[in-house]
Amino acid sequence: MTSSETPEAKARRVWDKAAPTYDRQIRFLERVWFTGTREWIAARARGRVLEVAVGTGRNLPFYREDVQLSGIELSPSMLAIARRRAAEAGRAADLREGDAEHLPYPAGSFDTVTCSLSLCAIPSPAAAIAEMYRVLVPGGRLLLVDHIGSTWPPIRAGQWLVERVTIRTAGEHFTRRQLPLVEAAGFRVAETERLKAGTIERIHATKPA
Repeated sequence: MTSSETPEAKARRVWDKAAPTYDRQIRFLERVWFTGTREWIAARARGRVLEVAVGTGRNLPFYREDVQLSGIELSPSMLAIARRRAAEAGRAADLREGDAEHLPYPAGSFDTVTCSLSLCAIPSPAAAIAEMYRVLVPGGRLLLVDHIGSTWPPIRAGQWLVERVTIRTAGEHFTRRQLPLVEAAGFRVAETERLKAGTIERIHATKPA
């Protein structure tokens, strides 16, 4: 990152570069580490759904046919792949380029907001979660899945060491935890689950009615 490069510009540059090989790399991790993540998200989504940081659109085939899909993505290269994936699947989806910390939608636009494996790399996850709260209707659902700091100290120590490189080069964190931010934003937590030695957390929360 140059001295004048903003965190958002750095993230866009990193993910534009990663886009051509992202699907191949994440496929293996989905089998051994993120198992069932996309199915868990999609099974709980209802109504007008916004996926924040939609990436290459790997969640799109899993959503129910009766939901109305929208997605936001910072990286134009990732977004192009998501649009192609939606078209090939015959799936209608309003996919836009934009920043998770400044969602381009009016308050109360969605019944469900989802975000998977992305808050770990968003520069300000608290700002992004506050935006998710804003665009949800009262009673709306927030569905998050991310990798977080392990409950097992040896693994967490390893994650901390890896972060010394990944934060600097790609802005990616391995020991962040989103649950306190979700609670601080005003959501009511309905369901949580930690998997894989506590390194994966699923959160289902609601905006108070």
